[in-house]
Amino acid sequence: MVGVVTFAVLLLLQWPLDQELLSVEDARADAAPLVSALQGPPVQQAIRALGRFERPELALAQVLVPFLTSPEAELRIEAANALAQMGAGAPLVPLLATERDPWVRATLYESIGRSPEAAEEILLPGLDEAEPALFGSIKGLESFYRIREVDPTPTALAAIRRTVRTSHSSKTRQLGLLALNRARDRDRETLESAFGDSDPLVRRLAVMGRKEWRDDPSPLVRYEALKVDSSCARAHASLADASEHVVLLAIDLLGEGCAPEALEPMLKEDKGWRRPAHALVSLARVAPERARRELPRFVSHPAWQARLYAARAAKILGDDNALATLRQDPHPNVVGEALVTPEDALAVVRSDDYGLLVTALELLKGWKDPSAAPALLETLSWLSRKKVRTSRDPRRLLLERLRELEGVRLAGRLEYLLQDFDPAIAALAAEILKVEAPQTRFAPDPLPSRDFLLGLEGAKATVKMREAGSFTIALLPEVAPLTAAQFVKLSEAGYYRGLTFHRVVPNFVIQGGSPGANEYVGTPGYIRDEVSTLSHERGTLGISTRGRDTGDSQIFVNLVDNFRLDHHYTVFARVVEGMERVDAIQEGDVIEEIRVTRR
Repeated sequence: MVGVVTFAVLLLLQWPLDQELLSVEDARADAAPLVSALQGPPVQQAIRALGRFERPELALAQVLVPFLTSPEAELRIEAANALAQMGAGAPLVPLLATERDPWVRATLYESIGRSPEAAEEILLPGLDEAEPALFGSIKGLESFYRIREVDPTPTALAAIRRTVRTSHSSKTRQLGLLALNRARDRDRETLESAFGDSDPLVRRLAVMGRKEWRDDPSPLVRYEALKVDSSCARAHASLADASEHVVLLAIDLLGEGCAPEALEPMLKEDKGWRRPAHALVSLARVAPERARRELPRFVSHPAWQARLYAARAAKILGDDNALATLRQDPHPNVVGEALVTPEDALAVVRSDDYGLLVTALELLKGWKDPSAAPALLETLSWLSRKKVRTSRDPRRLLLERLRELEGVRLAGRLEYLLQDFDPAIAALAAEILKVEAPQTRFAPDPLPSRDFLLGLEGAKATVKMREAGSFTIALLPEVAPLTAAQFVKLSEAGYYRGLTFHRVVPNFVIQGGSPGANEYVGTPGYIRDEVSTLSHERGTLGISTRGRDTGDSQIFVNLVDNFRLDHHYTVFARVVEGMERVDAIQEGDVIEEIRVTRR
């Protein structure tokens, strides 16, 4: 079910977008055209774009303040959200005394909760209001407690418990439970009420709060229950669960001091590599000699993912011969998993795979031997010459490792980076060299044509998975036009064909779209964040990032309502058909095709 506030905001979104303002927003440079646009028809887009600049300068904030009292509710919503996104500390609290629109009140409460002026006594009265203001109040409170790392007062605990027991909104009930769970509140009446909730997303949070097993028709709840009651008997019984996520968790838990007999038959299963690979790692923990006998066939397994798990097992077993073999594997992810020592890391530091480089460089943290300098400097030099934006992470780590080396003079070796195409790398080089950092920005990429963007209105895409089947998403170009456009262009060019969902975290997200099947390999360029009032509800799609404005081709699908991702990651699409197939996607499942249909 779409959250009450999200549904309202969706109705307010503008379309079509102004192409010139879109260029200004993407450049993240001069905000003056956006300020000028506040006087014209694209005012809502201009307000949103100023928020996305995330510059808390007083001058920019002040131009938005008048819109907090605009006669149009949608502009008041957009202004409150933008000011909170800017972190400007604008005075939102006084507006609660005069604002009458419940949707605007909801946005005010939520925005205050993540702003510098947030305080429990400001947000708590909203729990006595009706929806949707109630939703905004509890969301603001949950953000406040989480961001400030404080617990609710006894008065607030009582009010939040009441809200969980009486609210008609499952989103509100979830947020209340998140706040109570964070405070380690175990109120029996509240949790028993939540255990009987009609929404499995609420019930799973009740399991997390009570920390006890509850059988449940939903695999979302059973998975959470197995995590909190991970006894050997419970794990063994869960091997027969209908959910593959639950079964794989049960196999992992059997490696925590349980009898090995249940694991050995799984090593011979012919239903794919996942169960045997998980069983091998667990067996290595509880029956090392038995696992050692099985290890060789996993080291030579045709699926590279199984060889990666073999490396994990080999490290547990201390099998140096197997690890040496796996460090020669053709797949970089397997090599990275088999690295153990700084010497292993130095041997692969000239790799052109960003994921492997990051793994190696993290292993070298604290290594002071100056003999590493030539290899690190050489890799930094050729990586920099390629001018690939998404090389930021390995290049940043190369610089960090270089300055940790003892007796290595970097002056005269890093000056070329002061004019680097990546402002973050130029700034770090300046810090290391103890010189003034240059003021540079990425040159913006050409935008899609206006006709292309307009053609995305109402567009859908069907994602065909090799094992899990197909699911359909509706794109949201009204709020994330450039992200939706990139996804469509890549899909229609066949970019995603044959790639996988390499990261599967049950009850959180699935992530895929990397040619290297890791966090650090995607398209060469970055895409700007297009954060908005849209929430990361179950079934929404976002773009994976490693810091602000660092998205590439990698997408993720929210498997639950992930409220803590709101305002940090772009939402650009929503699953409208086949969510049960999304739930069935396992690590390494292959994207066979993405077919885009326009209205």
